[in-house]
Amino acid sequence: MHELSICQGLMTKVEQVALENGATSVETIFLSVGPLSGVEPPLLKRAFEIARLGTIAESAELEIQTGPIIVECRECGASSEVRLYHLVCGSCGNWRVRVTQGEELLLLSLELSGIPDNPEAAQLHPRHSGSAQPHPESTVSKGEPPNV
Repeated sequence: MHELSICQGLMTKVEQVALENGATSVETIFLSVGPLSGVEPPLLKRAFEIARLGTIAESAELEIQTGPIIVECRECGASSEVRLYHLVCGSCGNWRVRVTQGEELLLLSLELSGIPDNPEAAQLHPRHSGSAQPHPESTVSKGEPPNV
């Protein structure tokens, strides 16, 4: 079950972002999981229950969004939403397509608590009103754990 190693990498990144913002705890973690990411959301939620123990996110909730699969046709150039296991152009029906959305595993945002009201913390992340946006390197693709 590689979902556990993904959650362990996620917890490393979550703790890093929480510490950068001076938070004392993480309330909610928002993820986007593409249908082609190789990650099963129900298994990810179960692994999260284990990975969060003993971390700053021990009482956090995990919110998972799933999005569509979008392909771009190499023949006609059209972009279209497609069904899982039916990766053909929605305009011309050609099978030569490039997936542009649906393979991602992204840490979208965190809901933090206990963030101090001081200018130093505000400089770390301007949106320090209880929500933190992770850095772009927190993007995960094709089921790999976040870069830390």
